[in-house]
Amino acid sequence: MNAQRAVIFDLDGVLTDTAELHYRSWQDVTDALGVRFDRRINEQLRGLSREESLRIVLADRWEHTPEPRRVEIMREKNDRYLARVAEMTPNDVFEGIPALLAALRQAGAALAVASSSRNARVVLERLSLAGVFDAVVDGNDAPRSKPDPQVFTAAAAQLGVPTTRCVVVEDAEAGVQAARAAGMRVVGVGPAERVGAADLVVASPGMLRADALLGLVAVV
Repeated sequence: MNAQRAVIFDLDGVLTDTAELHYRSWQDVTDALGVRFDRRINEQLRGLSREESLRIVLADRWEHTPEPRRVEIMREKNDRYLARVAEMTPNDVFEGIPALLAALRQAGAALAVASSSRNARVVLERLSLAGVFDAVVDGNDAPRSKPDPQVFTAAAAQLGVPTTRCVVVEDAEAGVQAARAAGMRVVGVGPAERVGAADLVVASPGMLRADALLGLVAVV
């Protein structure tokens, strides 16, 4: 690509609300296991891989759960999650996001999704957003999950845009840390106590503005 600037979006909590689908799927699994799980614990899973999420969910049980059983639990949770994803439609895209993407494209920015989820492409297809982005990097492509910067540096490489010309939009603390580790500017979506280390913080995805995002990586 010939773009001089890029905007790289996290998926869950930025483009759509899959957090609730994850919560309900984990709730199904933990109820069957007899493991305590609530929304506070669910918040800790933002931006983490499936395995790291399970480690938090199982807590003290992690070390006593054989690897084959861990794999089985993760598969059970993912199956329940995908069943819920199958019911998603383009109406589940956050309000304001389609207009934002159009404005960024009009401004000549390259666009990417970088998510720790291995199901990112499936979700984008359900939302009719798959063709909007120039690159999609997920947990299948970048196995080291956030706060490791791998998923973001891989997205920048696919776009052919230097990391210093990329701005990331994230809703998780681990994602903000990963973007900074990649040498990128970052906009946090959500409460300051979670994403306050970002260069710019907005309360919700609907408050994102193309000029504010691109202003963080202005071409001089």
